[in-house]
Amino acid sequence: MECALLDNIRFWIGLNHIDGISRRVYKSLIQRFGSAGAVFSASVEELSTVEGFKKGAILAIKRFNEWRDVEEEIRLIEHHKISVITIRDNNFPQNLLAIDDPPPYLYAKGSIFKEDNTAVAVVGTRNPSYYGVRMAEDIAMGLAYAGVNVVSGLARGIDSAAHRGALRGKGRTIAVLGCGIDIVYPPENKKLFEEITLNGAVVSEFPIGTPPAPQNFPMRNRIISGMSLGVLVVEASMGSGSLITANLALEYGRDVFALPGAITSEKSKGTNKLIKEGAKLVESVDDILAELPVTGNISINRGKAEVINLSPEERNILELLEGEPLFIDTIIHETRLQPARVNSILLDMEIKGLIGQQPGKVFYKK
Repeated sequence: MECALLDNIRFWIGLNHIDGISRRVYKSLIQRFGSAGAVFSASVEELSTVEGFKKGAILAIKRFNEWRDVEEEIRLIEHHKISVITIRDNNFPQNLLAIDDPPPYLYAKGSIFKEDNTAVAVVGTRNPSYYGVRMAEDIAMGLAYAGVNVVSGLARGIDSAAHRGALRGKGRTIAVLGCGIDIVYPPENKKLFEEITLNGAVVSEFPIGTPPAPQNFPMRNRIISGMSLGVLVVEASMGSGSLITANLALEYGRDVFALPGAITSEKSKGTNKLIKEGAKLVESVDDILAELPVTGNISINRGKAEVINLSPEERNILELLEGEPLFIDTIIHETRLQPARVNSILLDMEIKGLIGQQPGKVFYKK
């Protein structure tokens, strides 16, 4: 467990169990007294000096006696090998600390570094088009190449594509959950969950065992926005939760970016609306990097450099796949190569990570 245990994590958890203490008040209490343990030790008169702290909550602190539940939660934290990072810890995300209502602590698997504060959130629909998935992966990969941490929510669709892109770019990524950190949601992302913990972190503010209930996700979205210098929305309908994330980013004074899409697509209605309202239109990762205080070696052309070393046949196939995915029969017809040769080239390109394959021998450019 992280250094929060040395500051007696039981008090942090106990304080979080008390009704009537909002995230804003919790932050004020820690700013006033320095730690959760000191809050429990404070007198009624001292507690009364905290703005917004009502008498009922003050009395609840003085009468708190649910330590058995707290100890059970600590047992589960240790059992699942989870770290607890409080707002007093050096590795708590500084961007998140700046918002009015940060979580008092985060449950975490993996690691969070100071450099992770140079972060961009990439979010969008759970039912994306091929275009959306490809652009989310490509832009996240470009951000990773530039040393930018990619933050998202591990949900199906654009979120998953963003995490995959960051990992492909050999960068770091943080997934924020809308459930307990012991729950992989959606379950098909178990492998991705594990890969993220090795190249960043999976975090949650919800206690262990909390199910992925709908009301949790707006709270999750504020953390995604709060951890980031800016938010990129890739494909979102008018009622998408991604628009909540974007609006929160505006409230926090962060940049909002949006990927334009076809005016006939419901999946692009939300992003196109954001652009109308002043979000920065994004055509490539360069448009995001230009707005960020990124330092160090920005190698955004690394992926293009790899393509230069391809054979003419591989280059030709990549050009064919610039649009929508293609059946192998179409690739054979367009390249005029023998089927065995096309199969061999496609296999090599898959191994290199340049293309992917969908069921039915349908290939697409990554």
